[in-house]
Amino acid sequence: MTGDRTGEWRSGDAEAEFTAYVRERRASLYAAAYHLTGDRHEAEDLLQSALLSTYRAWDRISDKGAVGGYLRRTMTNLHISAWRRRKLNEYPTEELPEEPGDQDTMRGTELRTVLWQALARLPEQQRTMLVLRYYEGRTDPEIADTLNISVGTVKSSIWRTLRRLREDRTLGPGRDRDLCFGELVA
Repeated sequence: MTGDRTGEWRSGDAEAEFTAYVRERRASLYAAAYHLTGDRHEAEDLLQSALLSTYRAWDRISDKGAVGGYLRRTMTNLHISAWRRRKLNEYPTEELPEEPGDQDTMRGTELRTVLWQALARLPEQQRTMLVLRYYEGRTDPEIADTLNISVGTVKSSIWRTLRRLREDRTLGPGRDRDLCFGELVA
């Protein structure tokens, strides 16, 4: 038995089996990580994290033929988690930010208030779908699963709801020429 860097003990056979698996499939695993991230360094980090997770679970994986699927799912989950964390961070841009005095400080609050009032007028299921999609970042299948409806129903309902909001006079250009629905959901 040997100790690994995670503090767990592995039999020499299990460690050799894992090492052989990684050596044999590292090119295809790296390609999958690269396709997820689009960046060589991020792909290497993602693959390393997924391999560490798989190494820790190696003894619990009874069907070694399913390890490839397990690793790809792990990479996907890790990538989604990292993407969601990055969504909240700032990103560099070529444009300088606006000066503090250049815009009305209450405008954002007013826009949010108007949007939430418009959302409150929607039927509960439509409002829930929009909140799940645009505020929680859920996919159509996740929304369908959460609400126990079909994916097609989610897609068509969201499309109709957005059209309804675009036609809402309190959100449209008729309310204020500078204030429009596109700006509210951006």
